[in-house]
Amino acid sequence: MNSQGATIRWSYFQSALQLAVRRSSRKWTYEDFAECFPIYTSEDKDGSTAIFNQVSDYIESQSFQRDLDKLFQTFNVQENIDTLHRIVEESKERRQRDVETKDKWREDLEPRAAIAARAIPKLEEENIRLREMLSQIEAENNMLASQLQERAKGTGDSEEKALRLLKKLDRVLDKWQELPSNELENWTRRMMESTKTVMAT
Repeated sequence: MNSQGATIRWSYFQSALQLAVRRSSRKWTYEDFAECFPIYTSEDKDGSTAIFNQVSDYIESQSFQRDLDKLFQTFNVQENIDTLHRIVEESKERRQRDVETKDKWREDLEPRAAIAARAIPKLEEENIRLREMLSQIEAENNMLASQLQERAKGTGDSEEKALRLLKKLDRVLDKWQELPSNELENWTRRMMESTKTVMAT
């Protein structure tokens, strides 16, 4: 059972239910018991009475209550009863203030329309919340996309610079290869000899 603060409505419901369980367990009278076990009840009046009372007590205190507790937990009965109580109280307050709402009960009002009048505003609020979340995600997406584009552009610029440098190196190599090799050898020899002369002096 839900242990949160019990509301008055839930307390009334529990009290009424326990009373109904007690009454139902006592509806099976001793006469009914005697009809089921005539020989036993006629031979042992005191013993059969004690057994009947024990069975009734067990039905009242154990099996019904355990089964009901499980059922209440499965279907969240306390919260649902509290919700129903709150809705009824809100309706009473609106009636006292004579507030006109779409879900106000009228003779010609279909239950489906009353439910829609209460549910649609909630759904619209959720729709607005989801749209705001979507626009925030889209803004983050756009920011990430622009960052990726900037990085891709930076990578492209670096590749372009490297390509220009390689082309320059190719041109320098071509020029180098165009030079006559004999003249280069003579120039290299002269430079080496002049270096030796300078070092000797």
